[in-house]
Amino acid sequence: MPTEEELFTAVDALLEGEPQLPSPAERARLREAAGVTQARLAQVLKSTTQTVKNWENGRSEPRPPRLQAYQRLLEGWAAKYPLAPVPETLPGPDSVEQPAAPRTPHEPALPSAASAPDPVRAASPARPSASRRPAAKKAASKSASRPAASPAIVDERFANGPLAVLDGEGSAYCVGGLVLDCPAKTFPVLVDWALSEAKLGAPRLNRHGKDADPLIVLTDVAAERLGLPAVLEDRRGLRLAEDHKVVKQLAKAKWKLTKRGFGPWARVYRPAEGGKRQCVQFAILPWGALDTRSWGDTGQLPPADVAAVLGTYATRVLTPRGSTAVCGLELMSALRPPTRAVKDAATGSWVSGPNPGSLTEPVDPAPPEAPAEHPLVASLYPRHHVRTPDQVIDEEAYDWFRPLTDEECTQGYTHAVGIDVNMAFAAAANRLVIGTGPATHVKNPAFDPKLPGSWLVDLSHIETDPRLPSPFTPKGTRPTGPAWYSTSTVAYAVELGAPVRPSEAYVRYEHGAYFDAWYTRLRDAYMATMADLGVEAGLSEADFLAAMARHKSPDPGQAAVLSAIKSTVKGGIGKLRERPQSIKHKFGEPWPALQRPTWSPHARAELIGKVRTNQHRKLMAWARSGLFPVAILSDCAVYLSRGPSPLDFMPHTPEGKPLPGGFRLGVSPGMVKHEGTRDFLWLAQTIEDEQINPARHIKGDDAPDSGE
Repeated sequence: MPTEEELFTAVDALLEGEPQLPSPAERARLREAAGVTQARLAQVLKSTTQTVKNWENGRSEPRPPRLQAYQRLLEGWAAKYPLAPVPETLPGPDSVEQPAAPRTPHEPALPSAASAPDPVRAASPARPSASRRPAAKKAASKSASRPAASPAIVDERFANGPLAVLDGEGSAYCVGGLVLDCPAKTFPVLVDWALSEAKLGAPRLNRHGKDADPLIVLTDVAAERLGLPAVLEDRRGLRLAEDHKVVKQLAKAKWKLTKRGFGPWARVYRPAEGGKRQCVQFAILPWGALDTRSWGDTGQLPPADVAAVLGTYATRVLTPRGSTAVCGLELMSALRPPTRAVKDAATGSWVSGPNPGSLTEPVDPAPPEAPAEHPLVASLYPRHHVRTPDQVIDEEAYDWFRPLTDEECTQGYTHAVGIDVNMAFAAAANRLVIGTGPATHVKNPAFDPKLPGSWLVDLSHIETDPRLPSPFTPKGTRPTGPAWYSTSTVAYAVELGAPVRPSEAYVRYEHGAYFDAWYTRLRDAYMATMADLGVEAGLSEADFLAAMARHKSPDPGQAAVLSAIKSTVKGGIGKLRERPQSIKHKFGEPWPALQRPTWSPHARAELIGKVRTNQHRKLMAWARSGLFPVAILSDCAVYLSRGPSPLDFMPHTPEGKPLPGGFRLGVSPGMVKHEGTRDFLWLAQTIEDEQINPARHIKGDDAPDSGE
């Protein structure tokens, strides 16, 4: 007879091998929520309409390979069109997570207990007063009158939206022009109001995740009214002193602060009780909570407009809970939570377990992937040792330019025109496979493009045209010997037809397309915001350029949302390899970021390697038609032109179509837009006399960084 352990092992293997689809009714609900017909779904899955009908009425089940594709589609729809949230058992920010029992894929959703009437609240005469005040409407701009689209199913717990912006007169401005009366004059009372009466927050983005906490944004006058100083004295730590009266008030009321204290983004909480989370996020505008590099002048707008901008971002991306870089990282975890509730076979109770396909726990990087301060590197090399390419991976975006040829100087070029790839780093994240587990060190491996990791290989024998940058180094110079590269880069070398023979590698046998949901949500947010600004998909090249020339003028609020979305992408990727932030950090000692499952320099290297090789592939397509760049900075390429517009130099087929495989004008991520134009003499002087990359200033010397 088999033992119990053998049976459990066999059952677990079966569960892991067969995708778990939702119930037939749920499949139909998700398809209808997405606005897709059965015929269209059948076309996508290369099946028949009757087969899809059978799947949705339970008469049959899909089989591989359609099974995996159908499951992936349903999971994507489930993330965008969730059922009413189930009750959660979640901790305070600094406590140990105790998950709630999950709903199985075939189990229908039950009404949330959290949305049931609270007997204590019902007995209380104090209720939030909502109004559509004329004064509020007058203060709100066009952006405030055009809120983001509401979800199809409204969660009554969060009926008033994800956030509120307080003015100095007791008014709380919410999404859509809604104004609540907030009687709070102290922080403890404000926290209680936000949790018990305001009905603020947002449903979780993944059924294994957690709902977004209410966000309360304080204007200058509101902060002063609640006893906060106009300026933080601690400019290094960016936090209130422990003996400040506001901190004391919160402590006396049994509220806690996270380890970062009370700063521009403060989180106030109590440990969860009875499965109910008690946590409020604060953004203090006079302390610089909204960085102008990401949010523009949003922090200086009237409260109703601030609510409109942040509300749109919260609806399309997630409720802000820090800088846009923090939001980019938090969005990864919100869409792919590290843990889920699993049943303990020994005790029968629900416990926290790893969530398949996610970054579930902190993992040490491979030595060549780690930054110099990391304990792994500090134990291998002296303090001031400069690692060589065969000791450290150097996957960064391009920073390259070249001298002009004699022919280029005599061909009558009048302009230098820059084109910039839309959301280049987000586009590279789509379908990118990264490691979700530890690295395994192997000697003399055969290169496998399906294994993410780092490879020590000599690519110096691969020749490229001197008018193009090398695809293997950020500076575009030819490698001089063996060096460490990500799988993305080595796979491109193979694509170019070069033989590769790695001498060693650190590979990840546990891997997956971790960024897919992250990319999809940010892409949709970007496209919706661009559409609000008048730039829609499907425009002709000329119409697209015209729309881009005016897209930030009509609605500065939506322009701020767009800037924040771009910064979320770039900042989130940067956080994957966050280096020590504290002045107290000692070289070679661990720092707090290393404790995050999402701290993964390997993932960052794979993604940036893919950005660079994607770009080089398109450069090659144009080079075959005789068109070569003169400079590249990150995702911006500069070309010589006889006119000021990209249409004056971009190659096309005889039918007038964009050249296949090259850059294409358009709004979608991965397509390009006009970055800027300068005259030819400026370009020549910048390159020959100043030895400066002209792509850095193609928009103009004083033009701000777009954040992409």
